[in-house]
Amino acid sequence: MPPDERAIERTIRYGLVAVFVLGLRRRDPGTVVNAAVGVVGTYLTEFVERTCGVTLQPWHHLYVDTAMITHAVGMLGPYDDIQWWDHVTHTHSATILGGAVFAICRRTGRDPGPRVVAAVACGGLLWELVEYAIHVGADQIGVEPILVNYGKRDTLLDLLFDLVGAALVLALGDRVLGDLATTDA
Repeated sequence: MPPDERAIERTIRYGLVAVFVLGLRRRDPGTVVNAAVGVVGTYLTEFVERTCGVTLQPWHHLYVDTAMITHAVGMLGPYDDIQWWDHVTHTHSATILGGAVFAICRRTGRDPGPRVVAAVACGGLLWELVEYAIHVGADQIGVEPILVNYGKRDTLLDLLFDLVGAALVLALGDRVLGDLATTDA
């Protein structure tokens, strides 16, 4: 990865550490946990490159990293204060999952259309179930949940924006992920 992109990647990681520290200062376990998971998530692309034998472009790394920071920063208040923040983060995350499925399908000669939609829909449903379970479990033991469930309307909107992410992948996949469609030489 070129030095400029490494500097941006490092800045995003420092930003996640700052969110983590701010979460500690606020005594907000949701922010702390989500920032920590975000830091780990910034290493996901490097892990994929090593284990799957693919070479990702610098923008792939930064795209995943920005999903990590926008989610963690959202825990500081934007999820509550900015109506569209959750929609953007769901769409962004869905494009990452959908993009991975798209690239795998293209590399294996399968039609990505139904697989991208199915993976994103199932991933979104699983996320919502985990979010709900964490919220219910936290309520039962009397602690602050690390993920917040805002109700049925929010869940439906989350799933809708997950599908928007899948649609974006299907519309733009060959153009922006075409370099991942074939195996590295």
